[in-house]
Amino acid sequence: MINTETRVIYKAFGLTIRSEIPLPELLTAEVKDTSVDVEIKLQDLQSQWNDLLSNPPQKVVVKKNFVMFCITDTAIFSVQDGNLIAVSPIAGADENKIRLYILGTCMGAILMQRKTMPLHGSAIEINGKAYAFVGESGAGKSTLAAAFLEKGYRLISDDVIAVAFSRNQTPVVMPSYPQQKLWEESLKGFGMDEKFYLPLFERETKYAIPVQDKFLNSVLPLGGVFELIKGEGDAITLNRIQSLSKLTVFFQHTFRSSFLSPLGLMDWHFHASTKIINQIEMYQLQRPLEGFTANMLVEKVIRQIGTGQEDKK
Repeated sequence: MINTETRVIYKAFGLTIRSEIPLPELLTAEVKDTSVDVEIKLQDLQSQWNDLLSNPPQKVVVKKNFVMFCITDTAIFSVQDGNLIAVSPIAGADENKIRLYILGTCMGAILMQRKTMPLHGSAIEINGKAYAFVGESGAGKSTLAAAFLEKGYRLISDDVIAVAFSRNQTPVVMPSYPQQKLWEESLKGFGMDEKFYLPLFERETKYAIPVQDKFLNSVLPLGGVFELIKGEGDAITLNRIQSLSKLTVFFQHTFRSSFLSPLGLMDWHFHASTKIINQIEMYQLQRPLEGFTANMLVEKVIRQIGTGQEDKK
């Protein structure tokens, strides 16, 4: 049974969040009780979910301004109008797993509904700008971000990157919260002992890593996007992504991109993506399939950011 807290207010992704469910990963916010952006509430959603089920049963229902999904043995979640996350926990559910879905899929849907771009990756502060590292699951995004932190850089976001626009229409990254998620092999690569960290529910070899002293709670302009991929051989390569390919990469690495069409947000996504990519550089960074290469990747990225010329032939 979740030990609820009364109207605790947090901040993440550029939003103030009032939650009935404790979210210890997040920073607390000092704002008036009436000025929150998002409410997280405990509700009984079972009847509503049953009414929405079709034959065959669905795992997720998405329509305009509404996302609802059920995770077996965990909870039913509902995300509405960019301002409400309702959670109906299943008896005996793992609270850590419930929070992962609140801070992952639910927040991704909230950002979309509020027309803030959610990218799937990690964002790091380099020379006063935010650089996003996107890629498929298992590409090594969080490991690369951790390598930057080891060298004194600071984390802005891990897993979901919220990209909005400033008053002058410059793309900016909103800070999330001071935590990373790392696989056991990555911990070993950094000489970290897994016994000091909390495993993430069923993923016994993936851990939550607090990084309070390496987190930057500031809005920064988006300096560029690096797509991290795995490649055959031992070489590390870095190439600029050109013209329309940028749009493809942006769509591929939008967090929960399958929600966009049923939410009626495809046109918004196209125009917002175009506005972003016209102001930044994008690169594809390829790493070997095997071996711990995170530190070499950091050097490659820093050299590219410093010169802007390395990949030109």
